[in-house]
Amino acid sequence: MTDVAHPHHGIDYIEFTVTDMTAAQEFYGSVFGWKFTQYGPDYAGIQGPEPGREVGGFSRQAEGSTGGPLIVLYSQDLEATLAAVRGAGASIVTEPFEFPGGRRFHFQDPSGNELAVWSES
Repeated sequence: MTDVAHPHHGIDYIEFTVTDMTAAQEFYGSVFGWKFTQYGPDYAGIQGPEPGREVGGFSRQAEGSTGGPLIVLYSQDLEATLAAVRGAGASIVTEPFEFPGGRRFHFQDPSGNELAVWSES
């Protein structure tokens, strides 16, 4: 039997290290519309699109971490997402560029995590 919510060998959960829990939730909530489940001052779960399913979390630490795997988010409107990221005060690491199949940009969130956003056009 296959568990669709938890595919075998699929990425199941992504955890971000953040230095300021409130700033992280405000940033991702305002830019991407993410919702959170608060588990105390040092951890918040990221609610997924399916009710009751978490897809990640924020773990508060004294220092952020950089490097590691690059998380790439999808956008139906890259320019609108870029404007929202800039408007929320994030640093743009790599301006939008074209690649075979689409365009993308990279940004750093308030804790220094680098992510990318791509779109087909």
